[in-house]
Amino acid sequence: LFLVLSLGATKDMGKMLGGDEEKDPDAAKKEEERQEALRQEEEERKAKYAKMEAEREVMRQGIRDKYGIKKKEEKEAEAQAALEANAEGSLTRPKKAIPPGCGDEEEEEEESILDTVIKYLPGPLQDMFKK
Repeated sequence: LFLVLSLGATKDMGKMLGGDEEKDPDAAKKEEERQEALRQEEEERKAKYAKMEAEREVMRQGIRDKYGIKKKEEKEAEAQAALEANAEGSLTRPKKAIPPGCGDEEEEEEESILDTVIKYLPGPLQDMFKK
């Protein structure tokens, strides 16, 4: 009898001193079920708050419609569209890249046009322009 009690007592003493604990064979299964329950609760909570937010948004939209108020995003989009529309015909719109065929080449074309005009002038006028 003493022998049986001492074996049980030493087993418990070993656990207290940091020895190997007995593993519950269903511990992994229980932990998995607990994790699944936590995930399910989180999904339910998210669904609940998404539903509440949707109801609030419906109410907000009703108030916006009643008083003619626009959402912040809508205001920004309209302001940007208005700026772009005003900039199309504006003289002070931001400069764009010079298209090919413009710029320095225009001066060369003007010179060639001037030379062409000089060719058709009477002789004394040609001499005057060449100087």
